[in-house]
Amino acid sequence: MENFETIAVRTQTERTQFLEHSTPLYLTSSYVFEDAEDMRASFAEEKERNIYSRFTNPNTSEFVEKIAKMEGAEAGYAFATGMAAVFSTLAALLSSGDHIVSARSVFGSTHGLFTKYFPKWNISHSYFNVQEPETIESLIKPETRILFAETPTNPGVDILDLEYLGEIAKKHNLLLIIDNCFATPYLQNPIKFGADLVIHSATKMIDGQGRVLGGITVGNAELIREIYLFSRNTGPALSPFNAWVLSKSLETLPVRAEKHCENALKVAEFLEAEANVEWVKYPFLKSHPQYEIAKKQMRLGGNIVAFEIKGGVEAGRKFIDHLKFCSRSANLGDTRSIVTHPASTTHSKLSREEALEAGISEGLIRVSVGLEHVDDIIADLKNALNN
Repeated sequence: MENFETIAVRTQTERTQFLEHSTPLYLTSSYVFEDAEDMRASFAEEKERNIYSRFTNPNTSEFVEKIAKMEGAEAGYAFATGMAAVFSTLAALLSSGDHIVSARSVFGSTHGLFTKYFPKWNISHSYFNVQEPETIESLIKPETRILFAETPTNPGVDILDLEYLGEIAKKHNLLLIIDNCFATPYLQNPIKFGADLVIHSATKMIDGQGRVLGGITVGNAELIREIYLFSRNTGPALSPFNAWVLSKSLETLPVRAEKHCENALKVAEFLEAEANVEWVKYPFLKSHPQYEIAKKQMRLGGNIVAFEIKGGVEAGRKFIDHLKFCSRSANLGDTRSIVTHPASTTHSKLSREEALEAGISEGLIRVSVGLEHVDDIIADLKNALNN
């Protein structure tokens, strides 16, 4: 199986004696052994088998296998949340005294990890502006271990050149770790451009219906082994039920992603023509500053549109209040369209300078475009803009 859609539908666990057509739920905490020798060999890892669901489970293994195949990765490990994936991946691979170079435009909790928690363990970081990737090399130190980035970025929808990042990482012997949450494995595969590891918050487009939490890291098998051992001891494993839901969700990811992207492009084109809008960012809009890079590394532009509403914070708040149809939520990647005003909500704790460095202006609105009829989405946005 090589085609994405077939991998998504046909990658399944082995059938049981009941010959089920759809993978069953394996809601068990642990597994039994044939005898003392079977038990010894299993714990010695001479056998590849399930021991305890914090380590592996048939449902989590199926989910991991699917994402690994989709991303072109050797192995993976699934987590309870996207942030569990980010933290565990970095914590497993970093030591006291190590240094990270990261794009400044990262998810707020990732920023908190870099600024509040990693310094406790003497792990430092340097940020580069996503508009100035040429400065990355000047930030690299002898103790730098990881180059980290999201693309497209949250919430500004900027694009970083994965090929360029891959070349820098290789040149300086760094691990390139990419948060691929906005793009999903269907729209972008960072490993093809030199990434060592790829992280997803499966809570978003992979689930796609706002039901469960989940995260995953896939990539180089040796690195995944380190992450697995760290996670086996610290316990951030994905639950079998959530893994089952997410694996079923992947069966429809290509179909959903195509429609999300179709709707998002139409929404972006509408917003570009609106008088109350300063600018619009969507990767497959020709006006996007990194449009050519997006076309090179992405299949389609994703479902997130960012735009600047005239009037700053107060205009952003009023716009949110006048929505009748779209959901006011901090989540994204749902079947339902979701609108967020980052400056007054998700990124309100950042100073004005920090926010601007991360690409978050006072009137920035992030729209996670859903699967409703696009005319209805546009009508709601238009009404809110006019009011």
